[in-house]
Amino acid sequence: MEKPLHCPRPGSRAYEVVIYNRQVRALLKENESHPDYDDRWADLMRQTVEAADAEEAEAMAARRYPPEAGFVIASVKAVSQ
Repeated sequence: MEKPLHCPRPGSRAYEVVIYNRQVRALLKENESHPDYDDRWADLMRQTVEAADAEEAEAMAARRYPPEAGFVIASVKAVSQ
């Protein structure tokens, strides 16, 4: 299990960030694997982020899963509590 992107703090709320890796997807279509990332990154992966707002949640996810490494943030939505 991966570590959470951020620990809860007063005033923050939970957001679900959905991420995949476009490079992994492209390689799998060619029956190849990415040298650095598991094939599971071709699928939508969900992470829960504790942030002040959706923009902060997306920025935190982008730092951990950078677009230049092929990661795509498909969606960010508040988690009902």
